[in-house]
Amino acid sequence: MIVWSIANQKGGVGKTTTTVSLAGLLSERNKRVLLVDTDPHASLSTYLNLDTDALPASLFDLFQLTTISRGTVQPFIQRTAFNNIDIIPAHMSLATLDRVMGNRGGMGLVLKKVLNCLADDYDYVLIDCPPILGVMMVNALAASDRILIPVQTEFLAMKGLERMMRTLQIMEKSRASGFRVTIVPTMYDKRTRASLQTLQELKVRFPEQVWASAVPIDTKFRDASIKHMPPSMFSRSCRGVFAYKTLLNYLERLQQDEQ
Repeated sequence: MIVWSIANQKGGVGKTTTTVSLAGLLSERNKRVLLVDTDPHASLSTYLNLDTDALPASLFDLFQLTTISRGTVQPFIQRTAFNNIDIIPAHMSLATLDRVMGNRGGMGLVLKKVLNCLADDYDYVLIDCPPILGVMMVNALAASDRILIPVQTEFLAMKGLERMMRTLQIMEKSRASGFRVTIVPTMYDKRTRASLQTLQELKVRFPEQVWASAVPIDTKFRDASIKHMPPSMFSRSCRGVFAYKTLLNYLERLQQDEQ
């Protein structure tokens, strides 16, 4: 089972779009995908047409478990309307997790233990992270094989990337090995100087980690979200979906090279 976290300490950079786009493409390749929504805003859960207030349990409740096993974790997994895609949904109560449970021992490894129980059930796990450093992001990063960092191609987004990279450097001190990181330029508009210059700066500053291409601005992403559908299932031929296909092919090649 391969675990990717989609994270950035800045909102509005395309984390949820990246998560659901890759999930849709993986499912079409007959991969079993589990999504984990760790953001109290529950954007990913809402995208997939789940009413998080009406669900019997969410990720917050999973963190209350005293025993973690496949049997205790399974009830927290929700089926989606799409083949091969399941989700552990979020709830706004996650916003209280740091205050309620943040000081408990071992809290940073709960999600890793949960996913270990499900290793035979899924090929990929995609974790949509909140834009702030806390218990949920620490859990997501600790459980991951690779961190995908979507970065909007505009100047202010570079600050969020710098904070994210510093966070990873701090967390690496407690790990036996470093994080595998892929920076994903998003919302790229080749007509604007800001996009062109930001993409160039990413390539200069992070040549080993940045994906060489970029995900363009595409109104089909918004239209797909309104229909609660992964973009590839809504508009297979749009340029945004083509970009994510290229990204997925790139990530799979990296995975093969690292094995």
